[in-house]
Amino acid sequence: MAIKKRGPKSPNGKLKGWQAATICNLIRDRHPEQLKLPFYLWTSDVVRLLIQRQFGIKLSGRSVRRYLKRWNFTPQKPKRVAYERDPEAVTLWLAEEYPAIRQRARCEKARIYWGDAMGMRSDHQAGRSYSPKGVTPTTSGSGQRFSMNMLSAITNRGHLAFMVFKSRFTAPVFLKFLRRLLKECPQRKVFLIVDRHPVHRSKKVSSWLEIHSNRIEMFYLPGYSPDLNPDEMLNQDVKSNAVGKRRPHNRPQMMRTVRSYLAKRRSSPDLVKRYFHEKSVRYAAA
Repeated sequence: MAIKKRGPKSPNGKLKGWQAATICNLIRDRHPEQLKLPFYLWTSDVVRLLIQRQFGIKLSGRSVRRYLKRWNFTPQKPKRVAYERDPEAVTLWLAEEYPAIRQRARCEKARIYWGDAMGMRSDHQAGRSYSPKGVTPTTSGSGQRFSMNMLSAITNRGHLAFMVFKSRFTAPVFLKFLRRLLKECPQRKVFLIVDRHPVHRSKKVSSWLEIHSNRIEMFYLPGYSPDLNPDEMLNQDVKSNAVGKRRPHNRPQMMRTVRSYLAKRRSSPDLVKRYFHEKSVRYAAA
Protein backbone atom coordinates (compact mmCIF):
# COMPACT_ATOMS: atom_id res chain seq x y z
CA MET A 1 0.00 0.00 0.00
CA ALA A 2 1.45 3.34 -1.12
CA ILE A 3 1.93 5.96 1.55
CA LYS A 4 0.26 9.27 0.71
CA LYS A 5 2.51 12.27 1.05
CA ARG A 6 1.43 14.91 3.46
CA GLY A 7 1.55 18.62 2.80
CA PRO A 8 -0.24 21.15 0.57
CA LYS A 9 -1.93 19.86 -2.56
CA SER A 10 -0.45 20.63 -5.95
CA PRO A 11 -1.79 23.83 -7.54
CA ASN A 12 -2.40 21.78 -10.69
CA GLY A 13 -5.88 20.32 -10.96
CA LYS A 14 -9.37 20.75 -12.33
CA LEU A 15 -11.84 23.57 -11.91
CA LYS A 16 -14.88 22.98 -9.76
CA GLY A 17 -18.30 23.91 -11.06
CA TRP A 18 -18.54 27.21 -9.18
CA GLN A 19 -15.01 28.13 -10.22
CA ALA A 20 -15.79 27.50 -13.88
CA ALA A 21 -18.95 29.62 -13.57
CA THR A 22 -16.94 32.46 -12.04
CA ILE A 23 -14.42 32.41 -14.90
CA CYS A 24 -17.18 32.30 -17.52
CA ASN A 25 -18.91 35.33 -15.97
CA LEU A 26 -15.66 37.30 -15.84
CA ILE A 27 -14.86 36.59 -19.48
CA ARG A 28 -18.41 37.39 -20.57
CA ASP A 29 -18.88 40.59 -18.54
CA ARG A 30 -15.42 42.14 -18.24
CA HIS A 31 -12.43 43.07 -20.35
CA PRO A 32 -8.95 41.95 -19.23
CA GLU A 33 -7.99 45.58 -18.58
CA GLN A 34 -10.90 45.93 -16.14
CA LEU A 35 -9.43 43.05 -14.14
CA LYS A 36 -5.99 44.72 -14.18
CA LEU A 37 -4.56 42.18 -16.60
CA PRO A 38 -2.02 43.72 -19.03
CA PHE A 39 -4.00 42.64 -22.12
CA TYR A 40 -7.09 43.79 -24.01
CA LEU A 41 -8.22 40.51 -25.65
CA TRP A 42 -9.38 37.27 -24.05
CA THR A 43 -6.93 34.70 -25.42
CA SER A 44 -6.42 31.22 -23.97
CA ASP A 45 -3.16 32.37 -22.36
CA VAL A 46 -4.93 35.28 -20.67
CA VAL A 47 -7.70 32.97 -19.42
CA ARG A 48 -5.02 30.61 -18.07
CA LEU A 49 -3.45 33.55 -16.21
CA LEU A 50 -6.85 34.58 -14.85
CA ILE A 51 -7.55 31.07 -13.52
CA GLN A 52 -4.17 30.95 -11.82
CA ARG A 53 -4.65 34.38 -10.27
CA GLN A 54 -8.21 33.73 -9.10
CA PHE A 55 -7.84 30.20 -7.74
CA GLY A 56 -4.12 29.37 -7.74
CA ILE A 57 -4.75 26.54 -10.22
CA LYS A 58 -2.17 26.03 -12.97
CA LEU A 59 -3.54 24.61 -16.21
CA SER A 60 -1.88 23.93 -19.54
CA GLY A 61 -2.89 25.94 -22.58
CA ARG A 62 -4.47 22.82 -24.06
CA SER A 63 -6.60 22.28 -20.94
CA VAL A 64 -7.77 25.90 -21.00
CA ARG A 65 -8.77 25.60 -24.67
CA ARG A 66 -10.75 22.45 -23.85
CA TYR A 67 -12.52 24.30 -21.06
CA LEU A 68 -13.32 27.22 -23.38
CA LYS A 69 -14.75 24.85 -25.98
CA ARG A 70 -16.84 23.11 -23.31
CA TRP A 71 -18.15 26.49 -22.14
CA ASN A 72 -19.11 27.33 -25.74
CA PHE A 73 -16.58 30.15 -26.11
CA THR A 74 -15.07 30.59 -29.58
CA PRO A 75 -12.38 33.02 -30.87
CA GLN A 76 -14.09 35.89 -32.67
CA LYS A 77 -13.21 39.28 -34.07
CA PRO A 78 -14.16 41.76 -31.33
CA LYS A 79 -16.52 44.67 -31.91
CA ARG A 80 -14.90 48.00 -31.11
CA VAL A 81 -16.72 50.09 -28.49
CA ALA A 82 -15.50 53.60 -27.68
CA TYR A 83 -14.41 54.41 -24.14
CA GLU A 84 -16.59 57.54 -24.33
CA ARG A 85 -19.77 55.53 -24.85
CA ASP A 86 -22.29 55.94 -22.03
CA PRO A 87 -23.99 52.58 -21.24
CA GLU A 88 -26.75 54.34 -19.28
CA ALA A 89 -27.59 56.55 -22.26
CA VAL A 90 -27.77 53.47 -24.50
CA THR A 91 -30.07 51.70 -22.03
CA LEU A 92 -32.29 54.79 -21.84
CA TRP A 93 -32.45 54.99 -25.64
CA LEU A 94 -33.48 51.35 -26.02
CA ALA A 95 -35.92 51.27 -23.11
CA GLU A 96 -37.58 54.69 -23.30
CA GLU A 97 -36.46 57.17 -25.95
CA TYR A 98 -36.83 55.11 -29.11
CA PRO A 99 -40.09 53.42 -28.00
CA ALA A 100 -41.50 56.94 -27.41
CA ILE A 101 -40.41 58.04 -30.91
CA ARG A 102 -41.98 54.93 -32.42
CA GLN A 103 -45.25 55.54 -30.55
CA ARG A 104 -45.36 59.15 -31.70
CA ALA A 105 -44.72 58.07 -35.29
CA ARG A 106 -47.68 55.70 -35.14
CA CYS A 107 -49.96 58.35 -33.70
CA GLU A 108 -48.89 61.03 -36.19
CA LYS A 109 -48.53 58.58 -39.10
CA ALA A 110 -44.91 59.69 -39.56
CA ARG A 111 -42.24 57.64 -41.34
CA ILE A 112 -39.09 56.88 -39.35
CA TYR A 113 -35.86 57.14 -41.32
CA TRP A 114 -32.42 56.21 -40.01
CA GLY A 115 -29.74 58.35 -41.63
CA ASP A 116 -25.96 58.58 -41.81
CA ALA A 117 -23.09 60.08 -43.79
CA MET A 118 -20.12 58.06 -44.98
CA GLY A 119 -16.86 58.74 -46.77
CA MET A 120 -15.26 56.24 -49.15
CA ARG A 121 -11.76 55.94 -50.61
CA SER A 122 -10.70 54.29 -53.83
CA ASP A 123 -8.08 52.15 -52.11
CA HIS A 124 -10.52 50.46 -49.74
CA GLN A 125 -10.25 46.67 -50.08
CA ALA A 126 -12.61 43.95 -48.85
CA GLY A 127 -12.75 40.19 -49.25
CA ARG A 128 -10.08 37.62 -50.11
CA SER A 129 -8.62 36.21 -53.31
CA TYR A 130 -7.55 32.60 -54.01
CA SER A 131 -3.85 32.07 -54.70
CA PRO A 132 -1.36 29.17 -54.45
CA LYS A 133 -0.30 28.49 -50.88
CA GLY A 134 2.56 30.72 -49.84
CA VAL A 135 2.02 33.15 -52.74
CA THR A 136 0.34 36.42 -51.73
CA PRO A 137 -2.20 37.48 -54.39
CA THR A 138 -1.88 40.93 -55.97
CA THR A 139 -4.46 43.26 -57.46
CA SER A 140 -4.12 46.01 -60.04
CA GLY A 141 -5.49 49.50 -59.67
CA SER A 142 -4.77 53.16 -60.09
CA GLY A 143 -1.86 54.57 -58.08
CA GLN A 144 -3.96 57.68 -57.48
CA ARG A 145 -6.18 57.94 -54.43
CA PHE A 146 -9.53 59.68 -54.59
CA SER A 147 -12.58 59.80 -52.38
CA MET A 148 -16.28 60.55 -52.34
CA ASN A 149 -19.08 60.86 -49.81
CA MET A 150 -22.55 59.46 -49.42
CA LEU A 151 -25.66 60.41 -47.46
CA SER A 152 -28.39 57.82 -47.00
CA ALA A 153 -31.50 57.10 -44.99
CA ILE A 154 -33.51 53.88 -44.70
CA THR A 155 -36.72 52.67 -43.06
CA ASN A 156 -37.70 49.28 -41.69
CA ARG A 157 -40.30 49.10 -44.46
CA GLY A 158 -37.64 49.05 -47.16
CA HIS A 159 -37.50 52.70 -48.24
CA LEU A 160 -34.08 54.04 -49.21
CA ALA A 161 -33.04 57.62 -50.00
CA PHE A 162 -29.48 58.54 -50.92
CA MET A 163 -27.22 61.26 -52.27
CA VAL A 164 -23.70 60.78 -53.60
CA PHE A 165 -21.36 63.78 -53.71
CA LYS A 166 -17.66 64.66 -53.97
CA SER A 167 -17.60 67.81 -51.82
CA ARG A 168 -17.12 67.95 -48.05
CA PHE A 169 -20.02 67.06 -45.78
CA THR A 170 -21.36 70.46 -44.70
CA ALA A 171 -24.63 71.93 -43.46
CA PRO A 172 -25.72 73.13 -46.97
CA VAL A 173 -25.07 69.63 -48.36
CA PHE A 174 -27.09 68.05 -45.54
CA LEU A 175 -29.97 70.50 -46.08
CA LYS A 176 -30.02 69.56 -49.76
CA PHE A 177 -30.38 65.92 -48.73
CA LEU A 178 -33.18 66.78 -46.27
CA ARG A 179 -35.14 68.55 -49.01
CA ARG A 180 -34.78 65.45 -51.20
CA LEU A 181 -35.95 63.30 -48.29
CA LEU A 182 -39.14 65.34 -47.95
CA LYS A 183 -39.83 64.88 -51.67
CA GLU A 184 -39.46 61.11 -51.17
CA CYS A 185 -42.22 61.27 -48.56
CA PRO A 186 -44.63 64.04 -49.68
CA GLN A 187 -47.75 62.81 -47.87
CA ARG A 188 -46.28 61.97 -44.47
CA LYS A 189 -44.18 63.61 -41.78
CA VAL A 190 -40.58 62.44 -41.50
CA PHE A 191 -38.86 61.43 -38.28
CA LEU A 192 -35.12 61.25 -38.99
CA ILE A 193 -32.76 59.55 -36.52
CA VAL A 194 -29.05 60.39 -36.89
CA ASP A 195 -25.85 60.47 -34.85
CA ARG A 196 -24.44 63.55 -33.14
CA HIS A 197 -22.19 64.73 -35.96
CA PRO A 198 -21.51 68.51 -35.73
CA VAL A 199 -23.22 69.08 -39.09
CA HIS A 200 -26.44 67.46 -37.83
CA ARG A 201 -26.47 69.85 -34.86
CA SER A 202 -25.32 72.98 -36.67
CA LYS A 203 -27.23 76.27 -36.38
CA LYS A 204 -28.18 76.29 -40.07
CA VAL A 205 -29.71 72.83 -39.82
CA SER A 206 -31.47 73.60 -36.53
CA SER A 207 -32.99 76.80 -37.98
CA TRP A 208 -34.19 74.99 -41.10
CA LEU A 209 -35.73 72.19 -39.01
CA GLU A 210 -37.55 74.75 -36.87
CA ILE A 211 -39.09 76.34 -39.98
CA HIS A 212 -40.14 72.93 -41.35
CA SER A 213 -41.14 71.36 -38.04
CA ASN A 214 -44.56 70.45 -39.43
CA ARG A 215 -42.87 68.21 -42.02
CA ILE A 216 -39.76 66.83 -40.35
CA GLU A 217 -38.23 66.24 -36.91
CA MET A 218 -34.75 65.00 -36.13
CA PHE A 219 -33.66 62.81 -33.21
CA TYR A 220 -30.17 61.92 -32.03
CA LEU A 221 -28.71 58.55 -31.11
CA PRO A 222 -26.59 58.22 -27.95
CA GLY A 223 -23.00 59.33 -28.49
CA TYR A 224 -20.44 56.84 -29.84
CA SER A 225 -23.11 54.26 -30.69
CA PRO A 226 -22.94 53.57 -34.45
CA ASP A 227 -23.99 49.96 -33.80
CA LEU A 228 -27.49 51.22 -32.91
CA ASN A 229 -28.00 52.74 -36.37
CA PRO A 230 -29.40 50.36 -39.05
CA ASP A 231 -28.08 52.66 -41.77
CA GLU A 232 -24.57 51.58 -40.76
CA MET A 233 -25.44 48.15 -42.20
CA LEU A 234 -26.07 49.81 -45.57
CA ASN A 235 -22.77 51.67 -45.24
CA GLN A 236 -20.89 48.42 -44.68
CA ASP A 237 -22.66 46.79 -47.61
CA VAL A 238 -21.79 49.62 -49.99
CA LYS A 239 -18.20 49.94 -48.77
CA SER A 240 -17.58 46.19 -49.04
CA ASN A 241 -19.43 45.31 -52.25
CA ALA A 242 -19.66 48.50 -54.32
CA VAL A 243 -16.19 49.84 -53.48
CA GLY A 244 -13.99 47.24 -51.74
CA LYS A 245 -14.36 44.47 -54.34
CA ARG A 246 -13.91 46.70 -57.38
CA ARG A 247 -11.15 48.93 -58.66
CA PRO A 248 -12.43 52.27 -60.05
CA HIS A 249 -10.02 54.09 -62.37
CA ASN A 250 -11.24 57.55 -61.38
CA ARG A 251 -13.72 59.30 -59.11
CA PRO A 252 -16.54 59.70 -61.67
CA GLN A 253 -16.47 55.95 -62.30
CA MET A 254 -16.49 55.27 -58.56
CA MET A 255 -19.48 57.58 -58.06
CA ARG A 256 -21.39 55.93 -60.93
CA THR A 257 -20.74 52.50 -59.45
CA VAL A 258 -21.99 53.53 -56.00
CA ARG A 259 -25.08 55.26 -57.42
CA SER A 260 -25.92 52.20 -59.49
CA TYR A 261 -25.48 49.90 -56.48
CA LEU A 262 -27.69 52.09 -54.28
CA ALA A 263 -30.34 52.34 -57.00
CA LYS A 264 -30.51 48.53 -57.15
CA ARG A 265 -30.84 48.36 -53.38
CA ARG A 266 -33.62 50.97 -53.47
CA SER A 267 -35.53 48.90 -56.02
CA SER A 268 -35.38 45.87 -53.68
CA PRO A 269 -37.19 46.80 -50.43
CA ASP A 270 -36.76 43.28 -49.03
CA LEU A 271 -32.98 43.68 -49.19
CA VAL A 272 -33.22 47.00 -47.35
CA LYS A 273 -35.34 45.37 -44.65
CA ARG A 274 -32.58 42.83 -44.06
CA TYR A 275 -30.33 45.56 -42.69
CA PHE A 276 -32.61 45.54 -39.65
CA HIS A 277 -31.96 41.83 -39.00
CA GLU A 278 -28.55 42.49 -37.43
CA LYS A 279 -28.71 41.79 -33.70
CA SER A 280 -27.63 45.28 -32.57
CA VAL A 281 -30.35 47.03 -34.63
CA ARG A 282 -33.12 44.46 -34.40
CA TYR A 283 -34.89 46.68 -31.88
CA ALA A 284 -35.64 49.10 -34.77
CA ALA A 285 -37.23 46.48 -37.03
CA ALA A 286 -40.75 46.82 -35.60
